[in-house]
Amino acid sequence: MKINRLNSIILLGLVATIGILIAQLVWTYKAFTLEEKKFSQKVHIALLEVAREIYENNEHEFSEKDLIQKVSNDYYVVNLNDHIDPALLEHYLKKEFTKYNIITDFEYAIYDCENDEMMYGKYISVQEDAEPKKEIEFEKQIDLVYYFAVRFPQEKSYLLSSLTFWLILSGVLMGILVIYVYSIYTLIQQKKYSELQRDFINNMTHEFKTPLSSILLASNSLSNQKAIQENEKLNTYAEIITQQGKKLNHHIERILNVARNDEFAMELNPVNLNLSEIINQTKKSVEAKYPNLKIQVDVDTTIHLWADEFHFTNVVHNLLDNSIKYSDDNPEIQIRSTRSKNGIQLDFKDSGIGIPEKNLSFIFDKFYRVSDKRMDTVEGFGLGLYYVKKIIQKHKWKISAKNNPEKGIKISIFIPNK
Repeated sequence: MKINRLNSIILLGLVATIGILIAQLVWTYKAFTLEEKKFSQKVHIALLEVAREIYENNEHEFSEKDLIQKVSNDYYVVNLNDHIDPALLEHYLKKEFTKYNIITDFEYAIYDCENDEMMYGKYISVQEDAEPKKEIEFEKQIDLVYYFAVRFPQEKSYLLSSLTFWLILSGVLMGILVIYVYSIYTLIQQKKYSELQRDFINNMTHEFKTPLSSILLASNSLSNQKAIQENEKLNTYAEIITQQGKKLNHHIERILNVARNDEFAMELNPVNLNLSEIINQTKKSVEAKYPNLKIQVDVDTTIHLWADEFHFTNVVHNLLDNSIKYSDDNPEIQIRSTRSKNGIQLDFKDSGIGIPEKNLSFIFDKFYRVSDKRMDTVEGFGLGLYYVKKIIQKHKWKISAKNNPEKGIKISIFIPNK
């Protein structure tokens, strides 16, 4: 059900983003068409004014009928049927184009009926330092005698420059669509890898548990045999088999629990706990296992937490166990609580070998173990701190780690006030 809902959300988001992008592109195209139409109207009016001024200068009667022909989007012909002075024409064109805010390059040419060619062509650039265009080519118009032609070679780029906002917005939307598609692709890939990993863990651990159960059953039966009990060496071997089998079974159960918790939401049963009592109980349990261990507890006995007792106890146990694994022969651990106006900070500080700074940010990742010479001698699968972080996050707390200035590492849990 959750997967179907996620797929529906992804699909709706993709359709909505594509729809917005298509609408934006349509509006951009319409805006460009409108700008093109406005530009054509302004050019038409400006050329009419140029023609009017030429007629007035020649003291002839002005007529607008069939005067201006638009050959293409950027090419206009003005059929004057009157004498045209090139210098005067250029002056009028510049004046009228500036008047109607047509600020773009243009080129013009005048038809010479005597030579039957387009003459007096010139390229006018809005940039004064631009190199003049040497060759101006205009097509001759049939059945016209006295006329001039104007072309705007930069019309499209000029119109697009007036649509900067629309183009930027379209580019942003396209970028969002690309990022969205890439994010969805990455999410699907990560989901696929996560499912493959979880399936692999489940299959492998279940395959391990069947022969392991047989080993434990056989070792227990072996330990109860009178002949084995009377032989000290054989009895020791049987105990080792049983002990190591139980340890392996414990590790397999932890892997299975992590796999299950990734697949299903972990449920917490928060109750009111005394922080000092939980830590001291866990301390006694761990100290009984490690006689050379020194744990100093400096925790306010009045602090109470709203937390899951089982999981929080496991968090404390895992943190202590991790500190012991990466410490010398006589590990020392300090547990201290600090109050502030925002909450409570619980620090676990050990005297171990520490962690390289480049690896420090990865220690809470699943299956991550620092590659060093002690890795082969230290037991575990890199799940302890991953489990700790998962429980801390489920409680909506924060956890961080940093190396001590002198030796070891300090892991801090911040519990905000509620």
